[in-house]
Amino acid sequence: MAQYSYDETGNMAAYFVITFLSIFLVPYTFTALFASSKPPSLPGCQCQQCTAQRDRIRKRERGSIFTPKLRRRTLIILVGWSVIGFLIYKVKQSAVENKIYDPFEILGISTSATVKEIKSHYKKLSRKFHPDKVKLAVNETMDAVEAKFVEITKAYKALTDETIRKNWELYGHPDGRQEISMGIAIPPWVVESRNNIWVLGAYGVIFGGALPAIVGRWWFGNREKTKDGIHSRSAAAFFKGLSEESGIDEVTSSLGKAFEWDLPKSKLGKADAELVELEKKIKEKLNGKWDELVKLAEATPKAHAKRRRAFILLYAHLLRLPVQNPTLQKEQTQALLQTPALLNAMLNISMARNWLLPTIAAMRLHAYLAQAIPPSPADLKAAQLPGIDPSDASTLPKSESSDYAAAISSLSKSESPALPEAQKALERIGHTEIVDASFKVIDERYVTPSSFVHLLVKLRLAPLAKDGSAVPLPKPEMSEKRDNEFLNSKKDTEDLPSGEYVSGYAHAPYWPANRKPAWWIVLADVKSNKVVVPPIKITDVPVADPTRGIDYRAYKIQFQAPQTVGLFTWKVFVVSDTFVGDEAARDVVLKIDDPAVLAADEGADAEDDISDPEEDSLAGQMALMRGGKVKKIGGGRGESEDESSSDEEEEEVKRRDDSDSDSDSD
Repeated sequence: MAQYSYDETGNMAAYFVITFLSIFLVPYTFTALFASSKPPSLPGCQCQQCTAQRDRIRKRERGSIFTPKLRRRTLIILVGWSVIGFLIYKVKQSAVENKIYDPFEILGISTSATVKEIKSHYKKLSRKFHPDKVKLAVNETMDAVEAKFVEITKAYKALTDETIRKNWELYGHPDGRQEISMGIAIPPWVVESRNNIWVLGAYGVIFGGALPAIVGRWWFGNREKTKDGIHSRSAAAFFKGLSEESGIDEVTSSLGKAFEWDLPKSKLGKADAELVELEKKIKEKLNGKWDELVKLAEATPKAHAKRRRAFILLYAHLLRLPVQNPTLQKEQTQALLQTPALLNAMLNISMARNWLLPTIAAMRLHAYLAQAIPPSPADLKAAQLPGIDPSDASTLPKSESSDYAAAISSLSKSESPALPEAQKALERIGHTEIVDASFKVIDERYVTPSSFVHLLVKLRLAPLAKDGSAVPLPKPEMSEKRDNEFLNSKKDTEDLPSGEYVSGYAHAPYWPANRKPAWWIVLADVKSNKVVVPPIKITDVPVADPTRGIDYRAYKIQFQAPQTVGLFTWKVFVVSDTFVGDEAARDVVLKIDDPAVLAADEGADAEDDISDPEEDSLAGQMALMRGGKVKKIGGGRGESEDESSSDEEEEEVKRRDDSDSDSDSD
């Protein structure tokens, strides 16, 4: 029968804690190491502004030697492994009680020793450890000496006495069968009566307070978040604030409302003087439009102080106003890094209603924020280049969306030192071109109602020359085989024939993170201001390079065709989320054919394909008598038609002769 006892030394409890922590820490550590490994280095813009911004981002994310960046995950790993190390040290320093009984080890002799040698060695040990002859040392008791002598005597008898030796060989102990002792991995102080009140109190705090609090926080926290990861009240503000006719100002104001719930609590009252000064500068820059934007965002000073604070920092970024206070800089960075998630949630709400204008406005706002350019009807795309301020860009001559020639010419005429930097930035900008856009149905020539249709869009980036003009590109050759292979694949993005293509970091010197450019493809009905199908977001649009065999890349959107027959004139938009003005559009027509009409047309074509009877056959003779067409042997269809027409003329002449003879007889 097994006897259960509590862990007197604490070793069993230590083993339990080590095992439990290892099960959690080992995969957690590997995940942290894999996630925190150095990301693949991507090429980026080499202008001075972008290089300095990447250095600031690296310093902010990694910290420095004196101020290291310790995240919660890092602290958990460090504390966990420290506890495991301490417990392993404690276990190593503890005496091992559960050992296999070995009389040879106790006596300190070899297992090959003879009986004579065992007896001789035992006599030496008896004279040395006999209680009557041992002089007690410091911190040594008589009980310990007697226990040592008894242990030596048992080991000697286990090797010399037949009965005791048999017990040792059968049961592993000279005293015969032993009761099994099972240690419970609980230290004895946990169950001592004097500690009952403390143990019960700890159980009450953990299971009655901490655990319900954690579960409640997780449950109610999840209920406050939408599937897009934003606060439910922010989503409600988007839902109520947007309309079918909402433009860029309404979208920006709705974004400002969300800052009240989707940003961490800020230390209100800090750097208020600089915040007031920033607001004054914003009013001067916007020429009175600021009050209208604040009213749309409902960012009143007293009722929504946090919202107003974030809204001021947002427009300070758009107007490129420097922020000096470190606290405000941190809040501005947090607000900007949260905007992509908020705008994506806004896009989902707008697309759920199939609204085109707010959808395009939210997409464009991504680029305005990335380049720190205020939304404006004026053409400010030239302000993306180093050395050109938005106020200067508005005075430049208007040009095509793919052309920066006026901006480069202005820098060149003024002999600006920023000209080389602007030319470096042009290498990372380019211009998006729609090579082709069409509707395809796999293995079908026609599109019928409710069929599954693919919108096939072929895109490329046209590089820009150093003078800002677009580099002329040859028209790429279209391959039906290449299109069919892509349509039959499961991917939404085509694999390039030249291999994998990865674009680098974009020119975005004001964005507080490394930014890889992306685009949206939108299929819309402009007349009704509706989005036809949900847009897709794409990356790695290749820069056209005929020398490398890169001409374009295809993307596809699958949707169900309308249920009605007719022509649908739609438009494909391609909108960049990084560069202002980098957009392309093309009209596309979807023709939905009636299956019944197609079947009738195919039947008529099949009848026309039936060949005419041969001249010497019975069917051919009957056809000749009826004046029909026959296939003349050795001749073409034209000869048979000529012969049949000549026969008809001869018959007509005979009829006339017969009628003349009848009249003469009368």
